[in-house]
Parts: sequence; structure tokens; C-alpha cells
Amino acid sequence: MEDQRLRKLAQLLVNYSTKVHAGDRVLIENSNLESDFVRLLIEEVHAIGGLAFISLRDRRIERTLFMDAPEEQFDLQAEFESARMDKMDVYIGFTSVRNSFAWQDLPASKIELYNSHVWKKVHIDRRIPHTRWVVLRYPSAAMAQNAGMSEDAFEKFYFDVCTMDYEKMSRAMDPLVELLQKSDRVKIIGPETDLEFSIRGLPAIKCDGTMNIPDGEVYTAPVRDSVNGILSYNTPNEKDGFKFENIVFEFKDGKIVQARANDTERINKILDIDDGARYLGEFSFGINPYITRPILETLFDEKIAGSLHITPGNSYDDCFNGNRSALHWDIVLLQDKASGGGEVWIDGRLIRKDGLFVLPELKGLNPEALKS
Repeated sequence: MEDQRLRKLAQLLVNYSTKVHAGDRVLIENSNLESDFVRLLIEEVHAIGGLAFISLRDRRIERTLFMDAPEEQFDLQAEFESARMDKMDVYIGFTSVRNSFAWQDLPASKIELYNSHVWKKVHIDRRIPHTRWVVLRYPSAAMAQNAGMSEDAFEKFYFDVCTMDYEKMSRAMDPLVELLQKSDRVKIIGPETDLEFSIRGLPAIKCDGTMNIPDGEVYTAPVRDSVNGILSYNTPNEKDGFKFENIVFEFKDGKIVQARANDTERINKILDIDDGARYLGEFSFGINPYITRPILETLFDEKIAGSLHITPGNSYDDCFNGNRSALHWDIVLLQDKASGGGEVWIDGRLIRKDGLFVLPELKGLNPEALKS
């Protein structure tokens, strides 16, 4: 892989996404070692005068570690990882995907312990609200395979997506933010989908390269108890080592009262992890013009141009609707014509049809405008 492209990506993460300053303590966490990129990130942090700290993880080793671990072990791991996170100003986390299903045969009880102890206490309770953070995936043969692409073609796609002009995208997002922040009722229509909820009083947040790479979404959250109707997702989603498909949620007064998928028992166990998991924590528009189809990688799929993701579980502090959970599960609904189409109505006005914004002030978010 060309070092110049990686250097550009490292500079983007350090200088733009997390805005590292002299003296900042920066935790660089890499799952499945990519030493060249870790070294570039360290160099960029040190060039600014920041302090770099490293956490190296491996999914296969963690599978062995968690397979027979008692709850006490998860508690202790959460304790010492939380103590380290409390000392950090910045977090840069990335995974090199070797096998998306590396944890597929971990018992569900162990995954639940990891999510409710380590993930919630370290990342949801500490990292997300208290650090400047960015997360990404590193290009790998496994990602290319999941995408159905050659490695060379995937690398080109990856760097087109990840190093696009995020400042231009950010400016184009402003009219959508303004619209959402003064709106109330949302209605989503599509094949086997008819969903309504309120977003009244909740902020709208631009995701313009400062938290995820790739990026490209504007999100808010439903009023917790306002969601009613049926939602049928049309993209596959890998969660805890299992590929979910044909996910359907039915809502009543905010709560998922019925959930089904290709493994209905498994999806209901996930939603029963705590009281907040059956309520929504996020509603978001995907707008990255270079991402046009799912590749079974959520950080990419949730940014697909013309998509929505509607998220069971925890809501973010910067758009808090009162819902807390160890779960935050971004699942994607495509609304382009090829995927069956769909409409988004806000306060009785059609704002997006078949994946394209129709209001004049929002057309700058359509793919042809963002690419030009």
C-alpha cells in the first residue's frame, strides 16, 4: 500500500478529526495489528507535541480470553481500561478486519458480559462523552472480500471515501441541521415500512469527519416514547459475529414490541440486554457520495448515500433523548430506487424521495453535488 495515502489518512485523523494539540494525551487503539499505520499515527501525534499511548488488541486472542472468563474478569478489565481512558484527551481507534465472524461461536452470555461491562463502562460512559475521538476500519483483504471487490479496487474505493473533502460536506450539511432542529414529526415510508415519530426539541448533529472515518451523516434522535409503526430494514448487518438479515421491528409508544430476523431468538436476546435496548437512540441520514452499496461493515454502510440508519439503544450525550443502554446498534435502511425506494416526510413536507433530497436547500447533499 502506498505510504503517501496512509500518511494523508494519519494527518486527517490527527489534525482534522481529533484536532490534537501539544500536550494532549492520545490513546491509539488498534485491533489486529497494522504496525505501519500505528507508527504513522504516533509520528503525527509527536510532531504536534502530543503524547501517544498504544493499545494493541487481537480478536482471536480476545475470543480465547472471553470464552471461559467469569464475570469478575470482565469487571476488572472494565476497571483498568476505564482508569486509562480517564487519563486521555483523545482516542483514535481502528480495526483491521481479518474475519468479521471471529466471535461467532462465543457464547451469547460472554458477549453480553463484554457489552454490559467493558464496552458500556469504557466506551459509552467514558470515551464517547469525555474524549475527542474518531474510529475507523483499516483496509484489508477481508473487507475487500466482504465488498465483493479485488484488493486493489477496494483500496482505491477506501481512500476515495476516507479522504474526501469533509469540509465541503460539512458546509452542505448546515441546511439539513437547521431544518431538523426546528421540526417535529417524521414519517418514513417504504416497502413494508410505515414509521412515525417526533424529533421535537432535540438537536441535529453533523458527522463530517470528526468522529468516524469514513463519515457522512446528520443525526438526531426520536423523542423516546413517540415511535409507532413498522420498520423493515433491507441491508445485512454483522453483530457480535453473526450476520443478521431481514430485520423487522414493530414499535408501540417508543418500544420495540416485536422483533424478527433470520434468527429471531438471537435478535431478541440482544434487545433484552437492558431496558433501553428496545427503544431508539438515533435517527440519521447517510450522505457519503462515494459509498453506494453495503459492504457488511457498519462504519461504511451507515454512511451510504440515500440511506437512513435507525438505531436501537443508547442515545449520545450531544443528542440525548433520555435513553440509556449498553446497546447502540446502527442498522441501515436503503431508500434508493434500486433498493425499493422510499420517502421521508417532515412536518408534512416530502424532503427525500428514493434516496435523493428534493427540497432546493438540501440538494447540495445529493451525490452529484458533493462530488462536483
